[in-house]
Amino acid sequence: MGWENKGRGGRYYTRSRRVEGRVIREYLGGGLAGEMAAEADHMERERREAEKQRQRRELERLEALSAPVEELHEAAAVLARAHLIAAGCHRHKGEYRRARNA
Repeated sequence: MGWENKGRGGRYYTRSRRVEGRVIREYLGGGLAGEMAAEADHMERERREAEKQRQRRELERLEALSAPVEELHEAAAVLARAHLIAAGCHRHKGEYRRARNA
């Protein structure tokens, strides 16, 4: 996307977009039409950036909320393993089994 200069000094605005894996350059015009297209593209880029920032903040908020739950999950897993070992179980290929002589 951007302004390009013609051979005789005129400027025109083009927009690049991907169609079926190929990049297509779309001529949007010079003068007022080009200015309007450039402004529309600028506003769209700002909108997308604002949306990315909003999503980033929301993700950080959710991660902060889930941190205590993660800690509780880890503590529960440690307690469960300790209980199984105390009951005479052992791990075999990732799962706990009772010992044969117990």
